[in-house]
Amino acid sequence: MPSFPSRRRLLVTGAGAALGVGALGASPAAATPAASSSAASSSARRSSGAEESRSLDELYRAALAEGGKLVVYAGGDTPTQQDGTKDAFLKQFPGIDLKLIVDYSKYHDVRVDNQLATGTLVPDVVQLQTLQDFVRWKSQGRLLAYKPAGFAKVHDGFKDPQGAWVAVAAIGFSFLYGPGAVGSDAPRTPLDLLDPKWKGRIASSFPHDDDAVLFLYSLYVKHYGWDFVARLAAQDVRFARGSNSPGDAVRAGQYAIGVGGSGSALSTGPVKWVLPDSAPFMAWGQRAAILKAAKNTAAAKLYLNWQLSAATQEASFSGWSVRTDITPPAGLKPVWEYPNANVDGFPRFMSDRAEVERLKQTFALYFGEVKGDPTPGFLGLHPGA
Repeated sequence: MPSFPSRRRLLVTGAGAALGVGALGASPAAATPAASSSAASSSARRSSGAEESRSLDELYRAALAEGGKLVVYAGGDTPTQQDGTKDAFLKQFPGIDLKLIVDYSKYHDVRVDNQLATGTLVPDVVQLQTLQDFVRWKSQGRLLAYKPAGFAKVHDGFKDPQGAWVAVAAIGFSFLYGPGAVGSDAPRTPLDLLDPKWKGRIASSFPHDDDAVLFLYSLYVKHYGWDFVARLAAQDVRFARGSNSPGDAVRAGQYAIGVGGSGSALSTGPVKWVLPDSAPFMAWGQRAAILKAAKNTAAAKLYLNWQLSAATQEASFSGWSVRTDITPPAGLKPVWEYPNANVDGFPRFMSDRAEVERLKQTFALYFGEVKGDPTPGFLGLHPGA
């Protein structure tokens, strides 16, 4: 993944509607020249990366026949953050033994690298924030080229053309506040956070611990300068690990404002997530891929098709879908239509690791070193094994 602090959406169970129909083929013994030509053409389409044509029910049966097991490594902040996803998946596909392991993406990616190096791979699917890893793993031949049903409808910036990876969730990061705590004087832009009345009343994720939060803060620097950071540091901000922490602090009534958390602009409740009119925020597509060395490929394909299905995408907690044919709720545009969301900027940012490291160390000079245990816990080398 969840509520505002989480990186993933709560999912409701989608109908098991067919995403396509299976291709019909003739017996080789009875094949006519025309039928043989058609079969060859169909084979060519499959080899060139045609979309999955089987329905979810057909994929489900294939997953059960394979053994009914699936391990997903998902980026996130708390051990229970993906419970909504897991519950919805298992309600629709009972009998699948799904292990959905949540950890910071920056630990999951090197964990997978180490498992591949030692011949001990655990996950079938990786679903992470570290976008640069998918480009690298593709170049290394580590990812299975596969296009789930609906792949053609996914926004171009949210998929690899050859199907090595596809984004399954559109997530935004901004600042948020408690309506009861701020009253009628709610902050509208990041600059509003510098008002002296908010001193000691702001909670934030460490930007130098989470690359999505780091990108958000880098956008603030780009628009407002480093003086903004210096003045924010003087506001006695409470920094903590995990992008869940700002929303948790606001929800608990400990702080009035949080910076560096995800959410939905349409949500009502004790936390209001801010979708700025023109001030910068950041949005991105959480990428998912099947590892070529996965043990449970059929179940992995079921999972990706379910994630991209219309029912699942329409249940996105952010209100945004990665698909171009899913209309957002009233009040929202597709996330890529917000210039201030910087959707294309985050992949570029993640690919420049030298700049990322420079920014991390610079923010440490302003805000101090990262402190605290990782919020998902210490999972070791082979969680889910």
